Amino acid sequence: MAASSAARAVGRRSRDLFDIFVAEVPWTVSSKELKEYFSQFGSVQRCQLPFDKDTGFHRRYCWIKFSSQEGVQNVFQKDSHILEGAKLAIKQQPHRRRSQRKNQSD
Repeated sequence: MAASSAARAVGRRSRDLFDIFVAEVPWTVSSKELKEYFSQFGSVQRCQLPFDKDTGFHRRYCWIKFSSQEGVQNVFQKDSHILEGAKLAIKQQPHRRRSQRKNQSD
């Protein structure tokens, strides 16, 4: 039983390598548009664009999860990414779950 949970943990860590963090997202861009844009680089599994409950606007950053490392590599091969006239800031950064953030702040 411990071996299977360890295998799942390794699988989760390897999947996290397929995430990129995107900042400076224009207010007018939707998660659908982001997913369509990044699909040119590889198969996009998910686009997470968090919204502010108070304002109703998104927070101008998101995580894009690719199906493979190849998609991430393709993104970084392009010099700049521009949507609606704004240059996106892109970093390879695994998405951290809330429980991980809480543990780091303790």
